Amino acid sequence: MALALALSLSCTSALADRIKDLTTLAAMRSNQLIGYGLVVGLQGTGDGADVSFTAQSMKTLLNRLGVSMEGPLSDFETATSSGKLDIKNVAAVMVTAELPGFAKPGQKIDINVSAIGKASNLRGGTLLLSSLRGVDGEIYALAQGALTATGIDAAAAGSKVAVGVPTAARIPSGATVERIVDNPFDKADRIVLNVRESDFTTTNAIVNAINGRFGNDVARALDGVSITLQAPQDLTQRVAFMSMIENMDVMPGEPTARVVVNAKTGTVVISRNVRVTAAAVTHGTISVSIAATNEVSQPGPFSQGQTTAVQNAEVKVTEPNKPMFLFQPGVDLRQIVDAVNQVGASPSSLIAILEALKSSGSLRAELIVI
Repeated sequence: MALALALSLSCTSALADRIKDLTTLAAMRSNQLIGYGLVVGLQGTGDGADVSFTAQSMKTLLNRLGVSMEGPLSDFETATSSGKLDIKNVAAVMVTAELPGFAKPGQKIDINVSAIGKASNLRGGTLLLSSLRGVDGEIYALAQGALTATGIDAAAAGSKVAVGVPTAARIPSGATVERIVDNPFDKADRIVLNVRESDFTTTNAIVNAINGRFGNDVARALDGVSITLQAPQDLTQRVAFMSMIENMDVMPGEPTARVVVNAKTGTVVISRNVRVTAAAVTHGTISVSIAATNEVSQPGPFSQGQTTAVQNAEVKVTEPNKPMFLFQPGVDLRQIVDAVNQVGASPSSLIAILEALKSSGSLRAELIVI
C-alpha cells in the first residue's frame, strides 16, 4: 500500500498541465447581472396582498399589458384582499446571472431566482419577462421561463419538514443575451494571461515554454500572476495563436503546503507538501458519565412515616491512556497520517492536533479553517 502511494505521488508530480488549465484570458472575464421580476403560478405560497411592492409591481405589469388598473394602489390592494385578484399566487423575486466573456446576443445563460417577500415556496412557478442589468445600468439579458426548485417545505398538524431552500430556484438557459460586453481581445497589441494560482515558478515555466516555441520576447511576465503575449494583429491568426498557446503542456510549480479543515463536517485535507518539524504529540479526552437511579423509601411498620422518593446519582470520570507519538524532523504526509491513525484519533481530535501543531510552530503549512 505504501509503495502504491509513493508511486501515485511520483506519477502525479511528473504530469504536466495545459496552459488552458493553469491560466485565464484577461479579456474573458465574466460580468454579474441582476434584475427584479415576478413569479406567477404558485399554489398559494406567494407573497399575498400584505406585500405592497408585489401588488404595485403586478398593477404596473397589468397596465402595460392593457389591463386597466388606473386607480390608486389602495384600490388595487383592496381588490386583492377581497378575492378579486389572488396575489397569493405571485411572488416578487430577484434574478441574478453571470454573463460569460465573449457572450454574443442570442446565446443562453443560466439564471438564479430568489424570493424577497413573504413567499414560502417557488416550486411550480414561472418567471415573467425580466430585464437583467449590469453595473453600468444597461440591459444585457432578458430572462423568462419555468423555475426548477429542488427545495421542499411541508407542514401539517404543527409539524414542519424542510429539505433544501424552497424560496430559491434556477432556470437553466433561462436568459437570452441581448448586448455584447466590449473587450480588448481584438484591439490590444498584447494579450494578458492570468495564472489561476499566483505562483512565480508556474509563471516562469509558462513564459519559458512559450518563448522556447515561438521565439524570445513573445511572452513576458509582469508579476507572479500576469503574463503578456505579443499576438498577431490579424484576428484569425490571433485565434489560432491562442489555440496553440492554451494546448501547450507546462510543468507547474509545487503548490503551497496547506491543511484545510472543515470544522462543521470534520473533513481534513492535507496537501502532500506538508512537513512537520520535531514534535511529540499526545491527545486524550476526559469523559464524565452521570447515572441517576430513582428509588422509593418506605417507612417502617406503625412508624406513621411517609413514603419518600430518593434519587441516587453516580458520577464516573474516565481518561483513556493515549500513547504519545513522536514526529521526526521533515516527516511527510504519509507519516503524519500513519502516526495519527495509530492513536485512533477521530476527525475532531485530528483537527485539535493540527491546530496545536500550528500554534507550536511545528506545522510547516498554512492552516485554513472553513
